[in-house]
Amino acid sequence: MNKYSAYPLILVLISFLAKSQSNNVIILEGNYQGKVLYVQNPFGPGGVGFCVTEVKVNGNITTDELTSSAFEIDLKPHKLNIGDKVEVKIFHKDGCKPKVLNPEVLKPKSTYEIIAMSADKDGTFKWSTKSETGKLTFIIEQFRWNKWVKVGEVDGTGTPTSNDYSFKIAPHSGKNQLRVKQTDYSGQPRLSKAVDFISEVPDIDYAPLKTSKDINFFVKGKEDKAVETMYEIYDQYGNIVKKGFGSKVDVSNLPKGGYFLNFDNKMGEFVKK
Repeated sequence: MNKYSAYPLILVLISFLAKSQSNNVIILEGNYQGKVLYVQNPFGPGGVGFCVTEVKVNGNITTDELTSSAFEIDLKPHKLNIGDKVEVKIFHKDGCKPKVLNPEVLKPKSTYEIIAMSADKDGTFKWSTKSETGKLTFIIEQFRWNKWVKVGEVDGTGTPTSNDYSFKIAPHSGKNQLRVKQTDYSGQPRLSKAVDFISEVPDIDYAPLKTSKDINFFVKGKEDKAVETMYEIYDQYGNIVKKGFGSKVDVSNLPKGGYFLNFDNKMGEFVKK
């Protein structure tokens, strides 16, 4: 076999080794939360030695003791700050697979603290935080129709230093209340306190009470002065059938019958003919 005919064999071998290596590594990504990872480490094939061969944190080989049925990956020696990005690679032998018992410790946790919060009468909502330890989305909620309604979202910065955010909401008439919310891997929402302001939006009404086509929104007492508002329409069984924002809503495609209408900061009813 000459040196040229050997090239395809070498390339196949390299490809095989690369594939084998990619199949023999567990990769965890997340943010440092000050916690330790616990790994269950079975015996290797044929009961010879243990499964894990090497662990790397952000590309650096760890000094953790791997020759036991369970071991810890201590992230503290890698000079990480709370909230820093982490990539952990656990390399193991063929024919066995280790198990990370608490991978959730790398998932961002909602730890923000509100430093300041304000809202202007035009609907500009601002808040400042500290102590964030991972990137999580802030959900902006507005109190309407006797419930908290999602009106937007902003990506969190995820750093423990001071972070400033703002979002423009559509105010309704009268007193408005706003808050932010985050939900982490635990599924439990973390809520801020509410901030309120009085808007300059005029009082809104709607018509007609019986219609086959449109519901129109207007300044109360001035049916010729259309005004936009957020709205929701529910059927008699409590199912939401339409929602949106505008000065009118087309209900021509709804079945005949009675409906509940949420608009502005009010609730009403209408009949589809």
